[in-house]
Amino acid sequence: MPKQTIADIDPNGKTILVRVDFNVPQSDTGAITDDRRIRMALPTIQSILSRGGKAIVMSHLGRPAGTGFEAAYSLAPVAKRLGELLAQPVQLASDTGGADAHSKAQSLPAGGVLVLENVRFNPGEKKGDKADYVAGLASLADAYANDAFGTCHRTEASMHAVPVAMKAQGKPVVVGFLVEKEIRYLSEAIAAPRRPFVAILGGKKVSDKIAVIDHLLGLCDHVLIGGAMAYTFSLAQGGSTGTSLVEKDKLDLARQLLAKGGKKLKLPVDSHCAADFSATAPRQIVKAGQIPAGFEGLDIGPETAEIYRDIIRSAGTVVWNGPMGVFEMPPFDAGTKTVAEAVAFATTQGAITIIGGGDSAAAVEQLGFAELVSHVSTGGGASLEMLEGKSFASVDVLDEK
Repeated sequence: MPKQTIADIDPNGKTILVRVDFNVPQSDTGAITDDRRIRMALPTIQSILSRGGKAIVMSHLGRPAGTGFEAAYSLAPVAKRLGELLAQPVQLASDTGGADAHSKAQSLPAGGVLVLENVRFNPGEKKGDKADYVAGLASLADAYANDAFGTCHRTEASMHAVPVAMKAQGKPVVVGFLVEKEIRYLSEAIAAPRRPFVAILGGKKVSDKIAVIDHLLGLCDHVLIGGAMAYTFSLAQGGSTGTSLVEKDKLDLARQLLAKGGKKLKLPVDSHCAADFSATAPRQIVKAGQIPAGFEGLDIGPETAEIYRDIIRSAGTVVWNGPMGVFEMPPFDAGTKTVAEAVAFATTQGAITIIGGGDSAAAVEQLGFAELVSHVSTGGGASLEMLEGKSFASVDVLDEK
């Protein structure tokens, strides 16, 4: 059922607790290197502020131990960047739902923004005693908005127990605009795709995408395989893969997927390989399954790229999760670039094109195609689980329209 969104509640004079995904990449010095996840949450936050509300924002960042404050994972740089993007002061609480958060929340003016410190500093977020932690967060605000698609597949306290508690108190619990958009794109792509429906799946391991491949083979017209996981399929067919990354314990599974997929499942017909993981190493283009000893496959070959391009350009719906090769290192970005160009072209022809987060999102951003597709997901793991056909408990609990 469709969920109520932040647009369905009146925030005037109220405080809204917004769970976002500000798990942004940072340099060794702590500088934010990509603020896209912060920018994607701005419409929800600005909607609250522009209508006279106050926003209390909470997020995780990295993987702290969960035993207290760790400077390397502080949300201080995030709060600063959010203030710059909003062009207004943003306060930072030193805790998550504790005394400092409550003190700052009580003095927050209309149109004000407060960022809570990293939710994963508190053991109650994951494994510790949740009761006091959840109660502290639930009592901060008059309503809750989930705008953290990247963690919607998780049931950590700030994602699930807090909205459950607030709902029990009669407070609205809704989705933010980002989560609403993500779910709409991904669920509609699966439920009623424009055809031909093409899935492009890359990345390192078949094991990471077993359930996705299996599910999409029953829905798609074509499933195109790239990335290192293609070499596991190649080895399963009796090919030579040199020093390429393969999962030898998944060969039987690869054969099962090949049998189920039939003509739908497209594998590379050639590979771009090199003597080592370097842009200057000796390299060559070889037929699939003919990678010589001492060479490692690092990209789909040009013939494969052309075949995939032609399939993608005529698609009605495209879902892409995982690059075709080592896109960070020219010349092994060629296959991913060709696919990205084809996806962008399909968009101009009316196709719905969805990039499923993670490395594929980074690839289209780096290659300059992020603005030329229908939607770039902010959640790699969450988008994969949606493509598997799973539902999310952290979304199911929210108010229905």
